[in-house]
Formats: sequence, C-alpha cells, structure tokens
Amino acid sequence: MENATVLARLQERFADKLGTIGETRSGEITIGVPRELIVEVTTFLRDDSELAYNFLENLCAVDYLGRTPRFEVVYHLLSFKNRHRVCLNVGVPADNTHVPTLTGVWQTANYQEREAFDMFGIIFDGHPSLERILMPDDWNGHPQRKDVPLGYEEVAFNINDDQIYARKPFAKE
Repeated sequence: MENATVLARLQERFADKLGTIGETRSGEITIGVPRELIVEVTTFLRDDSELAYNFLENLCAVDYLGRTPRFEVVYHLLSFKNRHRVCLNVGVPADNTHVPTLTGVWQTANYQEREAFDMFGIIFDGHPSLERILMPDDWNGHPQRKDVPLGYEEVAFNINDDQIYARKPFAKE
C-alpha cells in the first residue's frame, strides 16, 4: 500500500481536520490527530476495508518539556492485510492531560494506556480501569516526566567508601 493511498482516504473522510503530516526515515507516515478525533480516526482506519489497520502495535507517551503542547501520545497502527504501518500523534497540553481511550477500538490499548497514565499522568477518559500498573499505588507523581528530579547515587572511591556503605541497607563485601 502506498502512503498516498492512506492519506487520500483520510483526506476524503476528514478533510482538513487532521494536523501535521510527515514521514519517518523508514517511510512510515506520521499524522497529527486532534485528541477529540482520535477515536473516530482510529475506528475509520480499522474499519475501512481498503486500509484495514486492524492492530494497535504500540501506544506510548512522550514528554517534550518546554514545548507546546508538552506531551504527545503516539499510536503505531499496523495493517496485516496491506503490510503497512501508520503513526498517529496526539498533542496533549500540560494543563489538560485528558485523551479519549481507545479500549473500545482495540483491547490492547488497555494496558498500554495504563502504562502511559502511570508513567506520564495522561488520563484516558472512558478507560475501564485506569490505575497504576508499574508504580506502587502510594507513589506520588509520574516518574517518566522530564521535570521529575533524577535520583543521585554518590560514587564510592577508596577514600569515601566506608561513609557511603555505612548508609546502605546491605553490608559491604
């Protein structure tokens, strides 16, 4: 399948409602989709018999600290029938991190959306069980955000290793 065919079908259906269109080095097309249209666009891509993007290969979030919108949810779709991939990007502002869930379109979105929620704080409206999946329930914040301070581990040299290992919960070998 040609990228031009995918773009033509999307333009025919959504006219000028889609955002930036680009292409990766591997030739995969990337399309910016407004978050209010993500369910409609993905349902169209899945149900259109010519396109048949029937697999949500990956869903992840990215934090572009300092950029507007700050966050992006990235969806990689695969058409087994056409052996073709497409990448959809949804911009998410820092002050309103809500995106509609795709669990009604693909069941595989369930755990992937939970991970994006846990790590970045993206809230997927309508998700059946949006709760932490990797971090403990009492964890404060979202560890993959770029404004979370990195942990610091003091380097042990032979001049200071006694003081460092004295603060460790295990014994020095």
